[in-house]
Amino acid sequence: MTQDDLAQLSREELIKLVLALQAEVAALRLKLEKKEKPPTNSGNSSQPPSRDQKSNLPAKRRRHRHGPPLGHEKHEREFVANPNQIVEVKPNVCEVCQTDLRDESLEVVDVNQITELPEAQAQVIEVRQYGAVCPSCGLEQAGQPPEGLEMNRTFGTRLESTIVYYRQEQHLSYERTVATMKNLHGVEISQGGIDQIMQRAGKQALRQVSAIQAEIQQSAVVYCDETGSRVAGDNWWQWVFGSARAVLHVIRFNRSVDVIRDVMDGHRVEVWVSDCLPAQLMAPADKRQICLAHQLRNLQALIDRYPKYSWPAEMQKVFRSAIHLHHQRDQLSPPQFEIHIRKIEHRCNQLLKRSLRRVEARKLLRRYQKYRDALFVFLHRTDVEPTNNLSERNLRPSVIHRKIIGCFRSGWGAHTYAALASVIDTAALKGISPFNAIQNLFGTPALPLPAGV
Repeated sequence: MTQDDLAQLSREELIKLVLALQAEVAALRLKLEKKEKPPTNSGNSSQPPSRDQKSNLPAKRRRHRHGPPLGHEKHEREFVANPNQIVEVKPNVCEVCQTDLRDESLEVVDVNQITELPEAQAQVIEVRQYGAVCPSCGLEQAGQPPEGLEMNRTFGTRLESTIVYYRQEQHLSYERTVATMKNLHGVEISQGGIDQIMQRAGKQALRQVSAIQAEIQQSAVVYCDETGSRVAGDNWWQWVFGSARAVLHVIRFNRSVDVIRDVMDGHRVEVWVSDCLPAQLMAPADKRQICLAHQLRNLQALIDRYPKYSWPAEMQKVFRSAIHLHHQRDQLSPPQFEIHIRKIEHRCNQLLKRSLRRVEARKLLRRYQKYRDALFVFLHRTDVEPTNNLSERNLRPSVIHRKIIGCFRSGWGAHTYAALASVIDTAALKGISPFNAIQNLFGTPALPLPAGV
């Protein structure tokens, strides 16, 4: 469009043209900023490492020597004191002259132990219940089977626990669980049978959830986080609440503070450790500790975008120094530890007084100014961690389960998974293995048979 063409336009047409050009320039500027912005990765965002773009290793890279380092002490598997079976291999005849050696004195020249699994075939136990009529009162009496051999039971406790273990801990689908039970244990079971076993396990686990929830409510420090979950085709959220004594998983359809209020049920904790999700920051707690691992990644995103910008690097250094000091707590005397705390607090206060011109930096600055008291609580309490890794570790199996299985087909499946995860993770804090925690839900195993049966 030439200058003469513009001169012929009316005032209203010129205004419309300018507005249109302004909108186009704004769109182009936004597009340019997106191209200039460094790509997100696990180091500068909450993106998982599995989604990072992996670069090829250099062709002339230094090759590391495989195997143990030079001078490494050799370690071998220790022998078991009481082996289950002993096989004695004795010579019968001389390999050269065929002389009979069976009556000669023998001595042990070598010993080897082989660890092997027995064939994992299920055993079928037939329970025959007999009845008789009492000659005195005429009532019919029936024998009562011992625990684990009840007449209404189809599968034993250990078999049911194995199925739940495969589904819950090893993330096997229904189809793969059917195949595993058939090929490994010789058990023919349908997907419907597995479904019924999972429902029974869920009902037993839900009976323990209230006690686990009460432990969380009475804890001094609670770690909380959430991740996405698919339930019956809808987007739900799986929450985890962890403490030194219990771990509670709940799956709900929302991500609001209502979930936290429902779980805490009017109780208030001393310290709440979480990320900066608004719902988490409204949790009922006297103090808060925001996860510094999240803040380090947010600051790294600024460093990646503005490498010469000093403030994010200095703030990151303060956070890393605080975390390092936390790990050195047992190596320093209390006066020395307090001196280092004062240095970190002073340096942080100086950085929070800076006047920043970058929009992204001002956003983080306002966050740290607003939640200044939630930055270094872990330096003043020995029972608080600087990060929310406890919650993320508790959620990691659920994320793996979601990636492998895909989704929960129904609401009861989601609630069953959360209840079982609560029981298993809480039992792990007490040194109980996942399989034993599941088996405790079903009662006494049928094998070995009770004495007198």
